[in-house]
Amino acid sequence: MFPSTSPDTGRDPWSDGAAPGPAGPARGYPPAPRTGPTDDGGRERKGPRRLRKGGPGRRPDDESEEAPEEEVPPVPVRRPLALTVAGFAALLGVGLVLGAQTAGPGHRLPFAFIIFGVQLLFVLAWTMAMRPPALLVVALVSAGAAGIADAAAVQSEIAGLAPLGYAAAAGFVLGVLGQLVRRVDRVRVTDSLGSTLLIVVGVVAFATLIVLSRIPKGTQAITVCLTATGVALLVARLTDAVAPWPRLAPQVPRGAAGVVAGAMLGTLTSALLGSYLVGFTPTSAALVGLVTAGTAVLADLAVGYAEAGRLMAGEPPTMWVARHMQGPLGGFALAAPAAYAMCVLFL
Repeated sequence: MFPSTSPDTGRDPWSDGAAPGPAGPARGYPPAPRTGPTDDGGRERKGPRRLRKGGPGRRPDDESEEAPEEEVPPVPVRRPLALTVAGFAALLGVGLVLGAQTAGPGHRLPFAFIIFGVQLLFVLAWTMAMRPPALLVVALVSAGAAGIADAAAVQSEIAGLAPLGYAAAAGFVLGVLGQLVRRVDRVRVTDSLGSTLLIVVGVVAFATLIVLSRIPKGTQAITVCLTATGVALLVARLTDAVAPWPRLAPQVPRGAAGVVAGAMLGTLTSALLGSYLVGFTPTSAALVGLVTAGTAVLADLAVGYAEAGRLMAGEPPTMWVARHMQGPLGGFALAAPAAYAMCVLFL
């Protein structure tokens, strides 16, 4: 008898033929997994490309193939130079303090001559270091503005800063006009506006000491402030000669320890003087000494940064003496109006 069901029952009708489905590799060989696109050389990409400015995309694994950047070695600190600058700052402070003691009612010309000599040093150092266009014109105009400011500070009926402001404005305008005369200098006049303004304003700032000597407590304030300034600059430079650490920048041969120690010892010196001078207390003297000493050491440090920036920009180095006189002169130039402001506002 034949079975009631066929032996092929339960089998798919298409079992005799090829099973439908997507085309693939031969039976028994599983398809290889896809790992992602490859580049032109057959190497797998490990991550997406990143766009970079001015060139083709760069992968993260390419960064390790680049050569490491060379580190710039720090500028060495020359100990004899630091000691020389410290001595110059001390002599400048002593000269200004002793000159202030010669000032009195009707006898301010000797102090004015001392101030004018310092102003000429300032003009020489800063014009040779910054080298603005029409250098000779800027130097002559700055010297003329210094003479006018000194004369106005001595002969004005009321001791004030208004005549000095007029002298500084006139000197700046004349300096810019002198640079506009020549076509060669006219191209750089826009870049030199800041340097011209710094030279003219800085040289006129010394005349505020003459005005300060004409007001009550002015001579005592000059003694306290300029002594603190001289001590601060002296200590800062001496510390740089011994321990210029930590370095503030590899290109600047100055250390933070000198800046901090100079400002602190300058303040301490002013407080000691305030306990002996009439019209001062240790607290008031320490306050004015802190402002002037801190201002002076920061100005001196800023001059070092400016010089390093000029050298990194490829500008040729200037006169050796002028470069290193620039810092102490700039510190005293900024300390003079600070002393006037502290004396008028807080004393």
